[in-house]
Amino acid sequence: MRALAVVLMCLPGVAAADDWVLQDNAGILAALGGKTVRYDAYTVQTFGKTGDTQYLTERAADGRWAARGDQYCSVWPPSDIWTCYDFYLAGDAVRFIGSDRSVSEGVILK
Repeated sequence: MRALAVVLMCLPGVAAADDWVLQDNAGILAALGGKTVRYDAYTVQTFGKTGDTQYLTERAADGRWAARGDQYCSVWPPSDIWTCYDFYLAGDAVRFIGSDRSVSEGVILK
């Protein structure tokens, strides 16, 4: 079990539970504005400083993002419904947790 813990600690984007810090509006904007997050080998998302976002996987999707009520929120047309997530940061690792407790994690690219 200890060997597994050591291996996980060495992987980029893997953070210990104690490392995750819930971000407020200012932290969300600073962490994501003008950045790109890699979720897996085939999926990245760019976050424009003016609130535009593009999710790239098998095809591209363009949307909008904002920090509202100390949560990361996004809308993806043609829908006009904003969905919000608690946003955690641990170094360059990011974690989005939805109201249904679903979790998405990625790493901010440099």
